[in-house]
Amino acid sequence: MKPQEYLSQQRARFLDDLKGWLAIPSISALPAHKPDMQRAADHLVGMLKRAGIDRAEVRPSDFNPVVYAEHLHAPGKPTILVYGHYDVMPVDPLNEWASKPFAAEVRDNFLYGRGSADDKGQIAIVTNAVEALIKTGTPPCNFKFIVEGGEEVGSEGLDKYLAQHQQELACDAVLVSDTGMAGIDKPSLCVGLRGLCYVEVFFNGPATDLHSGSFGGIVENPAIALAHLISQLKDRSGKVLIPGFYDDVRSLTPADRAAIQAAAKTDADLLKSTGAPKLCGEPGFTPTERIWARPTLDVNGIYGGFTGEGAKTVIPAQAAAKISMRLVADQSPDKISELFEKFVNQIAPDTVKVRVSRLHGGFPYLARTDGPAIAAGKQALKEAFGSEPLLEREGGSIPIVVTLAQALKVDVVLMGFGYPDEHSHAPNEHLPLSHFDKGMVAAARFFELAGASLKAR
Repeated sequence: MKPQEYLSQQRARFLDDLKGWLAIPSISALPAHKPDMQRAADHLVGMLKRAGIDRAEVRPSDFNPVVYAEHLHAPGKPTILVYGHYDVMPVDPLNEWASKPFAAEVRDNFLYGRGSADDKGQIAIVTNAVEALIKTGTPPCNFKFIVEGGEEVGSEGLDKYLAQHQQELACDAVLVSDTGMAGIDKPSLCVGLRGLCYVEVFFNGPATDLHSGSFGGIVENPAIALAHLISQLKDRSGKVLIPGFYDDVRSLTPADRAAIQAAAKTDADLLKSTGAPKLCGEPGFTPTERIWARPTLDVNGIYGGFTGEGAKTVIPAQAAAKISMRLVADQSPDKISELFEKFVNQIAPDTVKVRVSRLHGGFPYLARTDGPAIAAGKQALKEAFGSEPLLEREGGSIPIVVTLAQALKVDVVLMGFGYPDEHSHAPNEHLPLSHFDKGMVAAARFFELAGASLKAR
């Protein structure tokens, strides 16, 4: 039996197994779900063992458990390390979900549920592909898996784990399935990721909330002071105003711009996927260039004072904002954090106490596009989806990708099966079932092609 036939035969079981995994609310950002992290890791180990992998185990780390697996039964053949994560984002606002986020449901050929696209569904696709290869013949390569439980909160503790297990994780290429494609049944490989610098800014004023009638006009309102500060971080055109912010940004070459244009999304598609009334952004760059190759600064949340129903006239004791900066090639999250904190302290009024907390960050990544690993990914997608894949960059961040590439000194292939409208961090997250089916075929074919073209070290 060929691997593709096996995948088709086992498809119902594979889908049921994934639904069971999606039912576990493994939300890494919420401490109350700590037991669910262990349950989700255990479930994945069961999937890997059912796939025929002879070593799969849950290991402790400084944060949530790590799942490690290996199947080394192809002597002389290259080794492919699969990276992914089993943690998921919080589900709020819950009332916007059309179905329960942790009760996976198939509607109109889409699988709905938190984690269906990011990243449990994609890890299941690859695991199923490995099972098909193991169960139908001699594996074309050796397999290793490292699946973490903290990617959604910055891969806390994983750098240390990788350093401690670097020899064990040695491989000839890394496969990451945690990205999307250009559209439904429109294959693409991700060859670039933006980095991330995420901070929280606190403005503290009076020792406690004050009556705005008794003290308004003589005590600084931290919420207003914070709003003024935020307004000075960017101009109306979208340019970030932090001194030095753009110093290390790698300029786009004519070849870069041509490659981006070849895979660019239309303004109409972007408006449709966002629901925004109009696009905006940094002058001199197309919308796709802004997403893929330009840094940004965004306020992710603001809080402080009274926000409940009705009225309560207070001057809040504290106001705070969570702010993220997406970074591009050659920018450093550490340097950007320092520039941000310096600027905030310079422009903040002395009528409040200011504190900047660095939450997490990661370096940007640009892949080498002329190597055999990328070639194997392109050919696998072409065969599975029936068209030539695009080479895209991704506006989001997977901080551990740079760590893997640098620590293991190998190419990282970002071959994911989501798509732009998947709602991965929002209500109604979903995965096209066509991507589930064709993704398994593509992953299996990737391992076959990589096994034949890569040199084992």
